[in-house]
Amino acid sequence: MSASRPRVIAIVGPTGTGKTELACAIARKTGAEIVSADSMQVYRGLDIGTAKPSAELRAEIPHHAIDLVAPDEPMSAGRWAEAARAAAHAIDARRRPILLVGGTGLYARAFAGGLIADVESDTGIREALEARPLEDLRAELTRLDPAAASRIAANDRIRTVRALEALRLAGEPISKQQARHGFKDRPFEVVWIGLGVGRDVLATRLRARVEAMFAAGLVEEVRGLHAAGYSPSLRSLSAIGYREVGWLLAGRISEAEAVERTWIATRRYAKRQRSWFRAEPGLEWVDADARDLVLERILAAISRR
Repeated sequence: MSASRPRVIAIVGPTGTGKTELACAIARKTGAEIVSADSMQVYRGLDIGTAKPSAELRAEIPHHAIDLVAPDEPMSAGRWAEAARAAAHAIDARRRPILLVGGTGLYARAFAGGLIADVESDTGIREALEARPLEDLRAELTRLDPAAASRIAANDRIRTVRALEALRLAGEPISKQQARHGFKDRPFEVVWIGLGVGRDVLATRLRARVEAMFAAGLVEEVRGLHAAGYSPSLRSLSAIGYREVGWLLAGRISEAEAVERTWIATRRYAKRQRSWFRAEPGLEWVDADARDLVLERILAAISRR
């Protein structure tokens, strides 16, 4: 076990920037193990649409915090963080480097600093808030939690929604909750690396990624999940790609429309991911295409552990 807090290299950023490929390259050079920070890869049976590492890759390089629950089981950032932290401590005990890899900002934050007790997330509340204009949300936040409103950027929809969601769940302003909590639950030293590429380049990659998922059998995967009794209304099957294929299987849209809608939704999600991680203190953004420089940066961080 490390004498001080175990060091974790967090490789985060929007979907489609090559986080998994980079992490595997690092693991092959260093013997590192990977802890997945992806809120959809926790579900068993959701493989193609979540870009889950293959069984062959996972046999070569250990991946953790994947396939934790069935599609109809409840999952939260807190429950995931407990499993992910246990995996990280076990990796450190084996004296192997720890890589936290993924694009779910709330999960990554829960791993690094903990969560406010009893206030995690509610899909219904969040979706209702997300459907409203940002101007309305900002006005409500300014009225109900001026301290949070002054701290959160006026154009930061993600954190504005989160602040109002937390207020509804806890019945008190998130600024008070955060002041009390302090996010001091930090058992690891986290080095944050954010992978980024140009928007046009990313859009092209995401299009190819979505088309590849459909070609790989995403429709058949979703059909099998439905046949196994998992309702399309489940949170897991309402995720990007699974939702659109559900509409396809219900006869509401064509496969071409399902591909297009999945691509559009994925692009929007990538934009939200960028916004989330841009506000993460201490995160260093690097060009995902400058592979040699990124490898050198991460290998140096690992060597200092």
